[in-house]
Amino acid sequence: VQLVESGGGSVQAGGSLSLSCAASISTTHMAWFRQVPGKERERIACIFSSTVRQYGASVTGRFTISKDSGKNTLYLQMNSLKPEDTAVYYCAAATKLNYYSACLDDYYLWGQGTQVTVSS
Repeated sequence: VQLVESGGGSVQAGGSLSLSCAASISTTHMAWFRQVPGKERERIACIFSSTVRQYGASVTGRFTISKDSGKNTLYLQMNSLKPEDTAVYYCAAATKLNYYSACLDDYYLWGQGTQVTVSS
């Protein structure tokens, strides 16, 4: 079972980047996390099925999570990027049946991470 992220890179503040996460299996819940060295991992966006979404306060209004269930692929569109968005971004996935909220407390599948760097 694999989650493979792509799309990271470097951009200037105010710019946009799009991340993808291809999953080898279908799951009910997926999410994006990010982590800066020396800091705790931050959950920034979650999705259940393809329609129920939740965002962290730091990205609300700027980032959009979406999912193509047919392709088992998760996306994160990041707009109006700020230097503080610089981090390694991870996708995560899990299946929890009969649970219809966007976010889970625990995910058991993780991608390898992709670096996003935003310069001022």
